[in-house]
Amino acid sequence: MPMEELPDLASLSLAEIATLVEQRRLPPVEQWNPSHCGDSEMRIARDGSWYHQGSPIGRQAMVRLFSTILRREPDGRYVLVTPVEKLDIAVEDAPFVAVEMKAEGDGADARLAFRLNTGDLVTAGPDHPLRFTEGADGPRPYLHVRGGLEALVARPVYYELADRALADDAARPGVWSDGAFFPLEPAA
Repeated sequence: MPMEELPDLASLSLAEIATLVEQRRLPPVEQWNPSHCGDSEMRIARDGSWYHQGSPIGRQAMVRLFSTILRREPDGRYVLVTPVEKLDIAVEDAPFVAVEMKAEGDGADARLAFRLNTGDLVTAGPDHPLRFTEGADGPRPYLHVRGGLEALVARPVYYELADRALADDAARPGVWSDGAFFPLEPAA
């Protein structure tokens, strides 16, 4: 079964993005609890590239498919899970990368939607917060995607967030989305 064509974020309104997100049905991985079966011999690199046995997975449709059965365990491990098996997968940083952002509105009325490297669409807000940490290479923003899974916000997208934050004359730099405020500085 072929995967549907990825939407062009620039051509969609945030209302259309919200409709697409609502229509997307993911497998109920949180309800599946098979016995652990081993290691998938797969790895997700910091840049969002997927590898199997050291070789890159070149088919984007396969990456998209695997991303739908990805789950984070309570102990922090990442697994690929189906109703009959659970396989470990190594994740160097975050399993997803937010590669594009679309913004509508300003201040508290703003809404920020992100397209992930897997084609998923996520609107930042109370259910999908942005958080910022300090890394050796500077600020590292993350977007909560689902079930403990996050997307590292790509550096160019982070610069767009920073521009929005600095354009606002608020005493504390940050961005608004879907009624929630996200400060740019890392939590203490």
